[in-house]
Amino acid sequence: MTLQKFQIQIPDSTLEELSSRLSKTRWPNQLKDSDWERGMKKEDLQSIVEYWQNSYDWRAQEKELNNHSQFKCNIDGIGIHFIWVKGKGKNPIPIILTHGWPDSFLRYEKIINRLTDPASFGGDPNDSFDVIIPSLPGFGFSDKPEHSGYNNAHVAELWIKLMTEKLGYTKFAAAGGDIGSGVTRYMALNHPELLIGIHLTDVGIIRALLMEADESKLSAAETSYKKTAQQWMAQEAGYISIQSTKPQTLSYGLSDSPIGTAAWILEKFRSWSDCKGQLENSYSKDELLTNVMIYWFTNTLSSSVNMYYENTHSLPPMGKITVPTALALFSEDILLPPKEWAEENLNIIQWTEIPCGGHFTAMEEPDLFIEDISKFYRKLRVK
Repeated sequence: MTLQKFQIQIPDSTLEELSSRLSKTRWPNQLKDSDWERGMKKEDLQSIVEYWQNSYDWRAQEKELNNHSQFKCNIDGIGIHFIWVKGKGKNPIPIILTHGWPDSFLRYEKIINRLTDPASFGGDPNDSFDVIIPSLPGFGFSDKPEHSGYNNAHVAELWIKLMTEKLGYTKFAAAGGDIGSGVTRYMALNHPELLIGIHLTDVGIIRALLMEADESKLSAAETSYKKTAQQWMAQEAGYISIQSTKPQTLSYGLSDSPIGTAAWILEKFRSWSDCKGQLENSYSKDELLTNVMIYWFTNTLSSSVNMYYENTHSLPPMGKITVPTALALFSEDILLPPKEWAEENLNIIQWTEIPCGGHFTAMEEPDLFIEDISKFYRKLRVK
């Protein structure tokens, strides 16, 4: 299968260089009468950086991540990093979990043991999974693409080859959010015979509803969605505009500054999470910084934002998906799709409205995520 075992091993010199850069930060000014409305608040970021410099222990985080079996393999000329942990039940379902931006494979780290060994957490051993969590090309410890074209549909084809040609599965499950939702849907669209079912926590921005000029064609829920989405795009989507048009220009500053990297990522974690304005209501400083460190050490914030350009300029149209689909909608996620749109475009067999949690789902509310995904695939398991 040409798999190589992989361990995260960041050199001491890289840690020392990061420490030096943090100590030499040149902070921008912030207006005294402003808060978060203009972006990452200086006072809050300084508090995180102080912890980063004096208390955060990368080696402890690295050791914990290395407790999971990791591999790299070459698929169509690009090296893909992934976690692969076998389930302990009688008949585990193989499931590929795809992250998004600006998170990483860390999005699903909390649930690996819960999915592979549910019995150890008071669950049913018959609910176990073989868990595969790849890093998207240009993210984390996967290779950076050297040429254009790595959009959601292209990655979906890489994942199909990973699951079938590299890991030997003939049929499997898939789940994802953010970019991971798009990748998962393209797998289901183009290879329905291979997918047991797909579990999604969002469907991205429904641009067809945004562009519909005749609102008489829209239901009340779709009209409400359009207005909410237009407001969100006007107030929150500046990052999409720059990442989908001029990602290279943005990349120079982010690649050179760990503070810039942290601010660009953490502002989204605060905005898109059910944290009531305080990041630590949903996450520990350690997990926030470990996600930032994955981007910093691998210098992949630049390559990751390129995927927005690719998805804007080269993504093929999406058709109706016939594979059984679950949508788990966490109440404080960015944009919740209208149910009638979902039922028209997806084969919805489970629709769950979860009263808390935000965009990063399994990081924020791992118990609720586990409950929903286990319930869904319980319906689809071969008895």
